[in-house]
Amino acid sequence: MVELEGHTRSKGGHAVRAVYLAHSGFFVDTGGPVLIFDYYKDTPRGGALADGVVNASALEGRDVYVFVSHIHHDHFNPVVFQWETWAGRIHYILSHDVPMRAGALRIRPGETRMVGDAQIRALCSNDEGVAFLVKCGGICVFHAGDLNWWHWNGEGKAYNDDMGRRYREQIDLLQGEQIDMAFIPVDPRLEDKYILGIDYFMRRVGARHVIPMHLWDDYALCRNLVNDPAAASYRDRIVPYTHRGQTLEL
Repeated sequence: MVELEGHTRSKGGHAVRAVYLAHSGFFVDTGGPVLIFDYYKDTPRGGALADGVVNASALEGRDVYVFVSHIHHDHFNPVVFQWETWAGRIHYILSHDVPMRAGALRIRPGETRMVGDAQIRALCSNDEGVAFLVKCGGICVFHAGDLNWWHWNGEGKAYNDDMGRRYREQIDLLQGEQIDMAFIPVDPRLEDKYILGIDYFMRRVGARHVIPMHLWDDYALCRNLVNDPAAASYRDRIVPYTHRGQTLEL
């Protein structure tokens, strides 16, 4: 368990916690509504939150919001639609590229929608689907999905410049938002450019806590990020983790 000074609290005064599920998947418990982002890894069978698996006991009687940022297999598993029988009330918010499900909301870039007690704003990913800005349970959460500064050392300058420009344009739309927690890709495949996206976000927008994701199980990258000189001005807001099912007290 990682405990941070100055805990984030919901409108009702509850301490907010996030559980790392896998890759870009997180379970955010506000003490009221539960927010689940980009769940895909549904193993081990019979597992629980401590294993990175959402089960019936995690959702029983809860008001649940399930977010799918895009259709890539590492961000979406149709098993999430089976949770309807577990939750007290459940809402599905799907990117426009995910097949429609009866009762779900499909959202497109640029839209802001109210779903239950949640205000949801969709940004345009420069890869696939959308990123989510969610205001619910007295907190504000940003989940970037696959929106990132994708600078690949093997790609040409024109491609990398375009990806960087498209990322910056979307992140700049968040200026002025008071974000409690942000989930931002930090991908080891980008090599020395892994920090570009999270660094730009923290300098232009910022968040009370920033959680790296899309690590491909390279948890050492969390430690590298904390120790990176470029992150010196915000390293105390970085929330590292080391394994699936880890609870982050925010």
